[in-house]
Amino acid sequence: MSHRSGPKSRFWPLGRGDGGVPVPLLVPAVLAVGFLVLPLVGLVVRAPWRELWPALASPGVGTALRLSLVSATAATAVSLVLGVPLAWVLARSRVRGRPLLRALVTVPLVLPPVVGGVALFLVLGRQGLVGQWLFETFGLTIPFTTTAVVIAETFVALPFLVISVEGALRAADARFEDAAATLGADRWTTFRRVTLPLVAPGVAAGAVLCWARALGEFGATITFAGNFPGTTQTMPLAVYLALQSDPEAAIALSLVLLAVSLATLVLLRGNWLGRAGVTP
Repeated sequence: MSHRSGPKSRFWPLGRGDGGVPVPLLVPAVLAVGFLVLPLVGLVVRAPWRELWPALASPGVGTALRLSLVSATAATAVSLVLGVPLAWVLARSRVRGRPLLRALVTVPLVLPPVVGGVALFLVLGRQGLVGQWLFETFGLTIPFTTTAVVIAETFVALPFLVISVEGALRAADARFEDAAATLGADRWTTFRRVTLPLVAPGVAAGAVLCWARALGEFGATITFAGNFPGTTQTMPLAVYLALQSDPEAAIALSLVLLAVSLATLVLLRGNWLGRAGVTP
């Protein structure tokens, strides 16, 4: 009996050798694909296509979509400004307590978004730890404003960027940075001229994840910013509100979010990640 016809060959239904997939891996992989794709298929199949345009043409939908895009972009920009340096500290510095710092940074990933909204309210509300001082000193009130939407989205999305950039920094070849140091470059110059270009694909991937997470944020936003049309009502909040009274409108709004998310991933894949040689 040849080696290929041995008992182990039955575990490689898509071909033998390096290109095959073992049955114990293939079955759960197919189930996982079905679990992730079937809800999206159901959304497209059950969509009220004839009523789609009238639902999307309402003024509230355009306002909610515009607010979602602006707030998600602003949250991503803030996350880039804060998250890239934080990722560098976690990956490159020798600061004591980095494991604890990393754990604290990743807490929002597992924290229920509503709890995050409550926490933000206790810090930035009028009676909060910082919010009371802001109100008494400058007369600033943050909750239930568009600024609160950006803060809530940044809180839940920032860890995605930090983890992605930290992973890229750890995987990057540090010899390039060492070479720059031996040529007399200081750490700031090395970071700008060597490190950032080296980890640009990781930063782009992290920004995509951050933007997508911010776009879909619901719990922290409705808790900390409320649901006021034109001011704090983002698309996920509009979907939730429409689902209670007009399910067809909720499906139409969900399709918009799905289309925007897919278009963003495809666009960034071709223009950023694809050029950098990274396939998400």
